[in-house]
Amino acid sequence: MLHHVSVGVSDVARAARFYDSVLGALGYKRVMEFMPYGIGYGETTPVFWVQLPHDRSPASVGNGVHIGFIGRSKAVIETFYRAALEAGGRDEGAPGSRPDYGPHYFGAFVRDLDGNKLEAVLAVAPPAAKSARAAKKNSATKKSAKKTAKTKGKKAAKPAKSKGKRSKR
Repeated sequence: MLHHVSVGVSDVARAARFYDSVLGALGYKRVMEFMPYGIGYGETTPVFWVQLPHDRSPASVGNGVHIGFIGRSKAVIETFYRAALEAGGRDEGAPGSRPDYGPHYFGAFVRDLDGNKLEAVLAVAPPAAKSARAAKKNSATKKSAKKTAKTKGKKAAKPAKSKGKRSKR
């Protein structure tokens, strides 16, 4: 659905030092830069940008906005959290389970140097939800296969031969 997300910062070089460390902890890297205006992070293409606001006004933080990054394990999320605090970020919620968000939700929240709220999250779907979806998909696949087998077993109807003579015009 999303192509990329951007957050405004007051100093791109300063923000780069923070994000190189913090996003590096999650396995992401700097993949594009337009210094001194902005830097894009991702795995191979830029999906998260830190940049000066386009109108050159001071950067401001969106009330209620935060960016959630995928953490591939609890240990990775803990590393993200420590890296953010060591790089000057502020604690907004230590790594841990978030039962209010779901029974298998584990995350950590921080603020960057400009006050943007960030999260690293590991949200594992419960096994029952996975197997219910798989069962439904498997059932639809079996029905489709049975229908295909029935139509392959039937011979195509041939047009009936005319026994009468053709009329000449």
